[in-house]
Amino acid sequence: MSRPLAMSALGALMIAALIAGVMLFSASPAANAQTVTVHKTPWCGCCAAWVDHLHDEGFYVIVKEEGDLTPIRSRLGVRDELMSCHTAEVDGYVVEGHVPAREIRRLLEEKPDVNGVSVPGMPQGSPGMETPNAPDRYDVIIFSGEDARTYASYRGTQLVSEQARP
Repeated sequence: MSRPLAMSALGALMIAALIAGVMLFSASPAANAQTVTVHKTPWCGCCAAWVDHLHDEGFYVIVKEEGDLTPIRSRLGVRDELMSCHTAEVDGYVVEGHVPAREIRRLLEEKPDVNGVSVPGMPQGSPGMETPNAPDRYDVIIFSGEDARTYASYRGTQLVSEQARP
C-alpha cells in the first residue's frame, strides 16, 4: 500500500474511532438504565455496597449524602417499622433498605398502586450486607399508608418465595 493511501486509511480509522467514542460517552446513562436516587448518610459503608449492587444489576444510581434521613422518610411515607439505613427513590416509588434489585425491577414492571418496598433493619446477607456468616432470612415488604405485606422472601441474596401480585 502506498504511503498516502495508508495515511488516509489511518486517518479515516481515527475519525471513525473518535465518532464511536463520542457516541458511546455522550449517551445519557439514564437513557440506558433506570435511575435510582439513593439518600444515605456519608458514614454508611453497607449503603455504598448496596449502591454497588444496583450498579452491578444495571441501574444508574445518583447518591445524595444526607446527615439526617428523617425528613426524607417522612416526606416519602416510610413508617418507623419499615426503616433501614438508606432510602431510595425510583420512578415514583420508595425503596427502603437492602432491597434486592430483582424486587425493584419487579415493582417497576408490575407498577402496583403502593408507596414502595422495604427491607426493614439490616439483615445479614442481604445485598450490601454480605458477610462470611450464614445469611438471615428476611422479607421484602410492599407498603402503602398503613398497609404493609410481604412481597417476597429471601435468604441472603437468594429468593425463597414470591407472593402474588398485590
